[in-house]
Amino acid sequence: MTKHLITGGLGFLGSNLALRIIQRNYPVILIDSLLENYGGNLHNIDPASSNDLLQVNISDVRDRHSLQALIKNSAVLFNLAGQTSHMDSMSDPFTDLEINARSQLSILEVCRSVAPQIRIVFASTRQIYGRPIELPVNELHPLHPVDVNGINKLAGEQYHILYSQVYGIRSTVLRLTNTYGPRMRIKDSRQTFLGVWVRNLLEQKPFEVWGGEQLRDYTYVDDCIEALHLASVSDKAVGRIYNLGGYDKPISLIETAETLVDAAKDLGISIASNPFIVKDYPSSRKKIDIGDYYADDQLIRNELGWKPKISLKEGLRRTLEFYSTNLKHYL
Repeated sequence: MTKHLITGGLGFLGSNLALRIIQRNYPVILIDSLLENYGGNLHNIDPASSNDLLQVNISDVRDRHSLQALIKNSAVLFNLAGQTSHMDSMSDPFTDLEINARSQLSILEVCRSVAPQIRIVFASTRQIYGRPIELPVNELHPLHPVDVNGINKLAGEQYHILYSQVYGIRSTVLRLTNTYGPRMRIKDSRQTFLGVWVRNLLEQKPFEVWGGEQLRDYTYVDDCIEALHLASVSDKAVGRIYNLGGYDKPISLIETAETLVDAAKDLGISIASNPFIVKDYPSSRKKIDIGDYYADDQLIRNELGWKPKISLKEGLRRTLEFYSTNLKHYL
């Protein structure tokens, strides 16, 4: 039986993916360091905590030796572990370098040594494009990261493509846009600004919308998980890089905030009388803000048949439903 390995397995994407794999009756091993400032949370796998198909290994992807036995016995590696905070990457660039670049090279060297037939899907980010020259952004757009995180994520994905081309390590890269949904980190903005918005809304506190007019696209987590699955089973995807986009047309941050508020009202959730405040970008953030961004995702649609199915309002409704009953586990 195919064994799946997920780095960052107790985090947002990793846990949702693990639950989907278990539903398909495949065994899965999760690797996560559970470091405080990252997204790992044991409650994320609570629905499957007693399932024999699930194994959890608390270890750090920076520890090459702990990975060897796990990688050796796995057929598919979803390489999702990463440092996601753009501000943390600027204040602590060497940790970002260790996790998002050096560790990726180490993982690939382990694969080359003990599991050259393994199938890898690597989660990259839209951040590597920097400030778009033209919209929508396709995979041929120039790469100009505006922060340390983007530079290191670019190195990580290029290692995967290089090892695919030179050593035959069958890797695929997905460049994710704003991914959101149940099990995302909400106690701060290290993973996504939507998390803080959801938390404040449920706590009946106003959340801040910086700028407001910038355009964004969003991928609901279930749609992202489907893309990860399709990339892992398609021979056509080997050595390829794909953008993910969203179900809806691009939407401004203010409209995003209004959609979140509407979703809460539809669910009968009590919210603050003035649920959000529009403010200027803080100067420290503005220097690494990329402005408008939305993806051209036709390549993955055409080659793998992926198509997002969840609208922003429906995705936010599902997200609010999840946190309205699980909030205490994410604070």
